[in-house]
Amino acid sequence: LSGLDPAQPYFQGTPIEVRLDKSDAEFVDVIHTDSAPTIPYLGFGMGPAIGHLDFYPNGGKQMPGCGKNPISQIVDLDGIWEGTRDFVACNHLRSYKYYSDSIIYPDGFLGYSCASYDVFETEGCFPCPKEGCPNMGHFADKFKGKIKNDFVKLYLNTGEAKDFPLWRYKVTVTLSGKSKVKGYVNVALYGSGGNTRQHQVIKGTLQPDNTYTSFIDAEVNIGAVTKVKFLWNNNWINPTFPKLGAATITVQSGENG
Repeated sequence: LSGLDPAQPYFQGTPIEVRLDKSDAEFVDVIHTDSAPTIPYLGFGMGPAIGHLDFYPNGGKQMPGCGKNPISQIVDLDGIWEGTRDFVACNHLRSYKYYSDSIIYPDGFLGYSCASYDVFETEGCFPCPKEGCPNMGHFADKFKGKIKNDFVKLYLNTGEAKDFPLWRYKVTVTLSGKSKVKGYVNVALYGSGGNTRQHQVIKGTLQPDNTYTSFIDAEVNIGAVTKVKFLWNNNWINPTFPKLGAATITVQSGENG
């Protein structure tokens, strides 16, 4: 059984006979996309873990792309009805959109087992353990025989619009140069499976010989890395023309470490 953002009002906190529960089937996986409290946030979805695998994309409360202004959302590519409905219950309805995308991307939507979304944003839950990470959505049941704990909470990020899956990489950059400057560093990844756009990995003071680490949630599964493009900018004219480079860049894939 796959629970697509099971309802919170009238169901959360009720006995298991009344609501979805892991005892309802051999394998129950759940996608939580709208689990903020109903009052005052109008969250329609349930927060607690209730399945064998519980996925909390983007933390499970506020989905990227749902904060768009109402007019742009209602005049939706799929029509006024779809747009109006999305405006009213955008977070809640993301669950089935992620699920339908997961059918097309069997290797997408990897969920990282973690204590919380805040911990997921650090290096604590990366990369996947040796038994791998489950895929949120249609292919979650591939993980059926590997569940060790009572409840497994899984976290991941998604895109703002179709296509929703993102692939997580850890990028570590050691800078080289003569003097520190303020600015930002962008990195683009190139691989056998495709290339990413530029992703910002550092912003602020750029200190040569320092090492900076960041996560990139890439819009493609790049496969084997073939090239990394490094760009930096400080956004203002500097008569000394400081030069900055990358001494080393390490890219680690979340999927296989």
